[in-house]
Parts: sequence; structure tokens; C-alpha cells
Amino acid sequence: MIRRLLRRDSLQRRIALTILAAMVASLALNALFFQVAGIWARPPIERTGLLEQIAVTTRLVQAAPAPLRGELAQAASSSALQVRWGARRDGFGLPGVGARVDPGKVPVLGQALAQAGEIEVFSPGDWPPGSPQAHYMALVPLADGSWLAFVAPERSWGLSVQARIAVVFGLGLLATLLVAWLATRQLASPLQRFASAARRFGGDLQAPPIDIEGPDEIRQAIVAFNTMQAQIQHFIRERTQMLAAISHDLRAPLTRMRLRSEFMEDLDHQRKLVRDVEEMQTMINAALAFFREGTQVEPATAYDLSELLQTIVDDYRDQGIGIGFEGPAHLVHEGRPLAIKRVVVNLLDNAVKYACNPCIELSRGEQALIIEIGDDGPGIPEAALQQVFEPFYRLEGSRNRDTGGVGLGLSAARASVREQGGELTLRNRADGGLVARVVLPDWR
Repeated sequence: MIRRLLRRDSLQRRIALTILAAMVASLALNALFFQVAGIWARPPIERTGLLEQIAVTTRLVQAAPAPLRGELAQAASSSALQVRWGARRDGFGLPGVGARVDPGKVPVLGQALAQAGEIEVFSPGDWPPGSPQAHYMALVPLADGSWLAFVAPERSWGLSVQARIAVVFGLGLLATLLVAWLATRQLASPLQRFASAARRFGGDLQAPPIDIEGPDEIRQAIVAFNTMQAQIQHFIRERTQMLAAISHDLRAPLTRMRLRSEFMEDLDHQRKLVRDVEEMQTMINAALAFFREGTQVEPATAYDLSELLQTIVDDYRDQGIGIGFEGPAHLVHEGRPLAIKRVVVNLLDNAVKYACNPCIELSRGEQALIIEIGDDGPGIPEAALQQVFEPFYRLEGSRNRDTGGVGLGLSAARASVREQGGELTLRNRADGGLVARVVLPDWR
């Protein structure tokens, strides 16, 4: 099981490696701290706390008879401080003459060595490189001419035990955070790309499949998503092709009906039949155009949405139609400019045909760009605000077939907006008029 876990690039394997790497990094940093502190952070011996220990031991050894001083020094030794007694100075294998320390700097030491000379001290750096004796040493002369040598086998950094524990804990925490950040970033990258690709598919049904990468669990999720995406694309493509084929095949019988109507003797029935045939042909042509737009997807690109809207306003102004505009001078959007232009023109054409004083308002919302096209017309009945988006649905009265519409404009507009991950809705103004609201995603 362990071998299989190590072979697979899974989340379990990455988490286990992250923990292992954090432990190794923590040990490495602590080892570096011990090494650096032992070499570069050697304080003067007065700050190590050894002089106070030396004073107490020296007082005891000096008070004992000379034959017993060697044994007493050996008994006073510990793992933190070794004590040796010698009758002569050259018996300790010293590297030379040490630094002099005035006993008066430590009151208790001054009292113990009142009748002796100055103390010689040696730091680890005074010994030859690599010497096993490279420790702190203090050489204390006694009143009878003998000597006491105090050796600290462990290196001291001038820090208390609590401070050293805090440093070790801090280095371990730092190593863990660093490794965890790097591992999380490496693990989050395929997840972020997966989320971006899924979000892109929500705005582009023709988006390419996602590259398979990352741990085994994420790879399985990507494979499942790619399969679902391919099935959806296949279903939409088949449906579009089928409906387009049906619409195209209807042209032939309509043409035959038009020809046969020419031989009708009842002119009144002939005109009615011709009018119905022409209306059906118009609907079929509109349906074919609608399906054709669905199969020819415009690639997404960065463009200035505000400048595009102002260009549309200028085009209407050239035709003698005034369109109001409110919004920033520039607003970059990642999307399909031609599709957005068709949507806005479709909505403006409706506002021009069925209302008055059309205007455009552009604003930025939370992760969204909002285009609102309003007018001062009669509006739409509340019950029909959703029905108008159904294919071939047309309102009676002010919005009727005599205006030339077949009921596919709003359906096509909403489909185009939804293909880009947005939404198109309609609402009536409280003071009269209709507002068409286009919301486009803005992931920047």
C-alpha cells in the first residue's frame, strides 16, 4: 500500500511529502542555527554565567587541604562545567596566554580571589581550528601557586534556556510555514486553472477541454469535466443542426405552396395564402440566421466596451436618432464585441420602434459589467416579461407582426449573452418605460 501511495501522484502523497519536507527543513534550520550561533555568536565570558559558578567552586577548593584539591575539583565537575586542578600552569595544554579578567567585575569572584592574581580566560576561537579543546576555559590562580581550570564543554550563545527554546520553536514554525506555502501554491495552481477553465466554459460553450494535470484526484475531476463538456457540446451541436435542417427543408414545400397559389381563382384566398407563406418564409429565414449565429462562435478578446457603445450611439445619431449615453469613457472587457454589438443594437431597435427617448447606461458592479438600455415607452405587461424571450413569441398591440419582427430577436440576444456567462433581463420602470439589463461577467 505504501509503495502504491508513493507511485501515485495523489493528494495523500503530496500531503505526506509536505509534512516530511517541513520536518527536514525545520531540522536543517535548527542545525544551521546551532552551527552559526556556535561560531559567530560567542559572547564574552563575563556574559556566559560561568564566572559566578567559578567563584563558588574556587572558594570550596581553596579552603580544602592541598592533597584533596584534585579529588574535590573532580567531584565539583558536571556536564555543564568541568573542573580540573593542577600544581603547574603548563600542565593544562593551553594555546598561549589568555585574556585577563579583573575579579572585581564580579563581586562574589572578587571576594573569593582577593589574595590571587587576575584570571586568564580562553574563548573557543583562541584554540587551533578543529581542536577538541576549543571551548570556553577560565584559568584561576590560587593563593599557594596552584591552578584551577574551568572548562564549559557545551557552547553557550549568551541566551537563556527560554530564549533558546523560543528560537528553536520559531525556526520550526518558519520552516513549516515556508514549506506549507510552497506546497499549497503548487497544489493550488492546477485547482485554479481548473476553476478558470470551468468558469470559461460557463461563458463559452465552445471552449476547448482542460489540460489534464495535478494530483490524481484533480486529474479525475478534470477528466469527468471534459467528458461532461464534450457531451454538452455534442448535444447542442446536434440540436442546432437538426433545427437548422428542419427550417431549411421547410423552404421547399413553402415554395410549392406559393407556386400553386398562383393558379387559385379566388383572389381573396390567394392573397391570404400568399401572406401566410411569406410570413412563414420570414420566420424560417430568421430561424436559420439564429441557428447560424449559434454555430459560428466569435472568439473572446479584450476590447473597450465603453468605446463600442459610444460607436453604436454615433451610428444612430448619423441616422438622425438620438441615443443618450452615461458611463465611463473607457472600460475594458474580455468577451465577444460583435456579439455584444448585435445584442445592444437589437435592444435599441426595439426601443426605437416601440418607445421613445432610448438611452444606454454603463456601469461596473461586483465582478460584473452592467449595460442598461431604457426607454420611455408603454413597457411590457408584467406577465409577459419572461414570455418575450421564448422563440417566436410576439406581443399583440404595439409590438405586433406588422413591424417586421418574428419573435426571435430577444431569444437570440439572451442566448448570446448567456453564452458569455452573462444574463439579460427586462423590467418596467415605475414611472413608465422599459429597462433591458445586460450583466456580463468581469473576472479581472
